[in-house]
Amino acid sequence: MPDILPPPPGFADLAAIVLAAGKSTRMRSRLPKVLHPVCGRPILAHILHALAEAGITRRIAVIGHEAETVRQNMDDYFGAGTLEYALQTEQKGTGHAVQMAQAALHGFTGTVLVLAGDTPLLSAEVLKLLLAEHSRTGATATVLTAVLPDAGAYGRIIRGDGGEVLGIVENKDATPEQKAIREINTGVFAFDAPALFAALSDLSPANAQGEYYLTDVLAILRGAGKTVRAVVTEDTDVILGVNTRVELAEIAAKMRSRILRDLMLSGVTVEDPATTYVDAGVTVGQDSVLEPMTKLCGDTQIGANCVIRLGTVIADSTVGDGCKVGPFAHIRPGSTLAANVKIGNFVEVNRSELGEKVSAAHLTYLGDATVGANTNIGAGTITCNYDGFNKSRTVIGEDAFIGSHSTLIAPLTIESGALTAAGSVITQNVPANAIAVGRSDQKNLPGAEARRRKRLAIPSRRAENAVQSGSEPKP
Repeated sequence: MPDILPPPPGFADLAAIVLAAGKSTRMRSRLPKVLHPVCGRPILAHILHALAEAGITRRIAVIGHEAETVRQNMDDYFGAGTLEYALQTEQKGTGHAVQMAQAALHGFTGTVLVLAGDTPLLSAEVLKLLLAEHSRTGATATVLTAVLPDAGAYGRIIRGDGGEVLGIVENKDATPEQKAIREINTGVFAFDAPALFAALSDLSPANAQGEYYLTDVLAILRGAGKTVRAVVTEDTDVILGVNTRVELAEIAAKMRSRILRDLMLSGVTVEDPATTYVDAGVTVGQDSVLEPMTKLCGDTQIGANCVIRLGTVIADSTVGDGCKVGPFAHIRPGSTLAANVKIGNFVEVNRSELGEKVSAAHLTYLGDATVGANTNIGAGTITCNYDGFNKSRTVIGEDAFIGSHSTLIAPLTIESGALTAAGSVITQNVPANAIAVGRSDQKNLPGAEARRRKRLAIPSRRAENAVQSGSEPKP
């Protein structure tokens, strides 16, 4: 979760009401719409992050459909007690949803933002723009608007001859002349809280939907002699809401493009943005390189001068400066790679800490392991961390050498400077600077293969090769 910043200048008290009670049957999902992930975060979490980054100290989510699921998910994500909730058991419109949050803000006299919970591209910068205009004009209500080539199903902004906002007309209630208006309501508002809650009591469901529209509040405020303003955002993507899985994918693509653009402008090389996936909140240091088909997920930090090679997945992990990871590596949650670690092809690291200059170049699994600096892990090595019931740790000291195809049975400690012979199964702790050999002695049985083939009437390999090549075997 981002730190909650101080309120913008001119605002002593801020709160936000996020409307997240809808069912959205068009998603065709048992999972509530606002919990579907976009670039690693639930849709609702994106809005709540943007509010925190804009300095909003109180955030009230109005929940309804699968309310407890939404509440639990957000509490797990942000921490219990971070957010407040209001329950809308019946879906009677946006105005009714805001009324459900009124009790939570009893006595609140500051500025309250109201916005939808399904617009994950809404940014803190746009919210700050709205708040700044609201403060500058001293308006009772300020609506964020956008101008579109085709206003479609959005509500239209009705302005007077002097440009003042008279109200908003929903598309279904608009006249043909009003439908020709291209300035639309984005669904994001700043209100003087006492004026908003007073006006909510005058709402009526006398409209095509039979619902209590929040947008009707603007006309009510105008009728009471209050000032209503609008500020136009040039970023029209912020209005895009998620109603179907098609829109979910389209919005995710836009967000992914923004994330990669910001990384490239900060000094990261992204070789193929079309195949590179980086979640919101992931950080990558200057002069690092992301090769094609890489995926950086969750709470991941990549240091400077790293190379993340083709087909690598890193999730909820920290990678230090100068590391080289991949190709086709998997760094799983809870892992930490110190500076200049080398992780090669088909290596998996899970809940493990690797010290500086550790090298695991090929075909290795390191799970629940601590590996000291300058240790080399040979190809085919695995830590056997799970016995079917419990997981145990493997600890390897500094400057150790783990021979190829070593099988390390945890719990196990291999001390600094030790060596395990290739092909060993190591079940006991290894002292510092010792060589551990955990394999049976080789036995050669002279002539045994020839006798076996004769017994089974199998030709010799030399005879088989001659038949396949069409020549007679030489005596």
